[in-house]
Amino acid sequence: MAGITTHILDLTQGKPADHVDVALYVFNTDQAVWTCLKKAATNADGRLDSPLLSGEKVKNGKYKLVFAIGDYFRRQEISLPDPPFLEEVPVCFGISDPAAHYHIPLLVSPWGYQVYRGS
Repeated sequence: MAGITTHILDLTQGKPADHVDVALYVFNTDQAVWTCLKKAATNADGRLDSPLLSGEKVKNGKYKLVFAIGDYFRRQEISLPDPPFLEEVPVCFGISDPAAHYHIPLLVSPWGYQVYRGS
């Protein structure tokens, strides 16, 4: 199934990161600006209830996911500096095959993150 999906795992607590706001942007090359396509929040499993983009809406191009991770860690009552080291995690990626599935998991702590193309 073609599309863009994600999930978030909290490495500090060893659990899915729930209620994290996620925004998907596409780069408009004509205007050289990022345009927001969709906003959603993760569920109790750290996943979205539906793909961020699917089917024929997926086009060849540059995309960006922005994860509002600072708000999530504040709700976890984790001691954070002010401002926190990570407030938002932007992940820029390219889609070269719009017919493929692009799953972008985020593994995160208050001090770092890892992202990869999953399946």
